[in-house]
Amino acid sequence: MRRKSDQTQHRIVEAAYFLFYRKGFTRVSMDEIAARAKITKRTLYLYFRSKDDLLASTLRHYSELDRRRLQVIGDRLPPKADQALESVFSQLIEWAGKPRWSGSGFTRLVVELADLPGHPARAIARRAKATTEAWLAEVLKEGRVRLSVIRAREVMLVLEGAMVLMLIHGDRSYGQAGMRAAKRLIR
Repeated sequence: MRRKSDQTQHRIVEAAYFLFYRKGFTRVSMDEIAARAKITKRTLYLYFRSKDDLLASTLRHYSELDRRRLQVIGDRLPPKADQALESVFSQLIEWAGKPRWSGSGFTRLVVELADLPGHPARAIARRAKATTEAWLAEVLKEGRVRLSVIRAREVMLVLEGAMVLMLIHGDRSYGQAGMRAAKRLIR
């Protein structure tokens, strides 16, 4: 039996992430993932017992990358809370204008798995969204916004809503409307 390599495992996770993000979890087969990773399906199953295990590993890996991205974004934000929110929403609006943008992978996944409340991927997505909300609370606290934890939850609702509506309508003006609403919340 061949030894497992970190490089092969990473290639599998990268291939799975790409396909899950582009097509959704349920529409991707293990055959497709193996082909994209340039391995056999048998090799894929040496690394991951099931598609659910692969999804969980993929989400854990990308949750960590998301935390790092938030740190980078946070390091560049202006100190005033309203300007910081404007920056966050502006970046979202910019991303939404890119070809094949399909919103938040975590949000889309949880919607896809709505009938499976105990699925481990939902817990990972919940933690990722909680991390973003806590990050927003810190940004607002540093910007001297009162009740920053409560306001962060409200801004998170607006941010997610703007993202979903931009995706549904293909109209980035929902991001602009979300930005204005979020800024009103922190006044």
